[in-house]
Amino acid sequence: MMRIVVAGAGLAAARACSALRRSGFDGELVVLGAEPHAPYDRPPLSKAVLAGERDDAPLPFDPEALGVRLRTGVAATGLDVTGRVVHTDEGDEPFDRLLLATGAEPIRLPGDGEQLTVRTLEDALALRARLTAGARVVIIGASWIGAEVATAAGAAGCHVTCLEASPAPLSAALGTEVGALLTPWWSGVDLRLDTTVASIDPGGVQLADGASVPADVVVTGVGVRPATGWLSGSGLEIGNGVHVDEHLRTSAPGVLAVGDVAARWSPRCGTRVRVEHWDEAGAAASVAARVLLAGGDDTTGEQDLPVHDPVPYFWSDQFGRKVQYVGHHDPADDVEIDTSDPDKPAARWHSPAGRPTAWLGVNRMKELAGARKAIAQASA
Repeated sequence: MMRIVVAGAGLAAARACSALRRSGFDGELVVLGAEPHAPYDRPPLSKAVLAGERDDAPLPFDPEALGVRLRTGVAATGLDVTGRVVHTDEGDEPFDRLLLATGAEPIRLPGDGEQLTVRTLEDALALRARLTAGARVVIIGASWIGAEVATAAGAAGCHVTCLEASPAPLSAALGTEVGALLTPWWSGVDLRLDTTVASIDPGGVQLADGASVPADVVVTGVGVRPATGWLSGSGLEIGNGVHVDEHLRTSAPGVLAVGDVAARWSPRCGTRVRVEHWDEAGAAASVAARVLLAGGDDTTGEQDLPVHDPVPYFWSDQFGRKVQYVGHHDPADDVEIDTSDPDKPAARWHSPAGRPTAWLGVNRMKELAGARKAIAQASA
């Protein structure tokens, strides 16, 4: 009987297990999760959970009904590709085929001071408990997560300061010109742009220019790194994530990777991409299930394998607005900004050849489908 192991217990794991069973897989299915929970939804952590509207974010995942052996609180610590074994902190887990879905880990800054993040349910609940009226909250990074934390902290009556190294919010993701459109949203926050953090110290944040910012709560939102440390020595090709092809296959036969941990080849974009968003994890898991059942290695004809190369999409709820982005733009792309409705700005990116590559809209939900279709057709 075939044995499939999934390392990681998030959305991708839940979707993959469901897809495998729907496709008729009747072998052993084991899920390893470092956290003490069954798979749950992460986007609500920085939104509804942080705002106090809910205390958890469960996914519709029933391991008993699916015949899944769910091992919570068990972290993968190593991988022996040749021996077909995942090493864990509670013993070895053999596999015939393996799906890597261990996600990503928050980047932490230097210093001995406490710095909170919002990656797990425990993170969100711990931060929520600290967001009390009058608390001095310092957020490092005017990022997607930084904006959502600032929204929740402001609503809780905190005094919020955000330290951002770039000249505008979300400059790294959207460019300075588009990021500048979002700056007015931060009017209730002490937003300090072009500000570099040196370290997190007890009682506050030390800046590179020698100044300090006192804080009761420090939240770090400067990005994440793929959780690949446990794969050291495995022989897998790893860069900014585990390298996979358009079929989600790693460099090892029968081993696939999806979600935040995977850096996949995108024929559509002509480059390797690592998409750190909910939509990606769910869609990739369904494709991975089909590839695993087809063989998951180079012995299967390329023409028989499904390809995972969707137009990337993500959204963010911040300061009472819904921001949606679809596509994948290059820094060299031209950007056209539409401020005809100041409350609903939009941006459209085009390649130097004029091909649409990405679109961003604020409270423009009805335009999303059309933008996505145009980008898909242009890059097909």
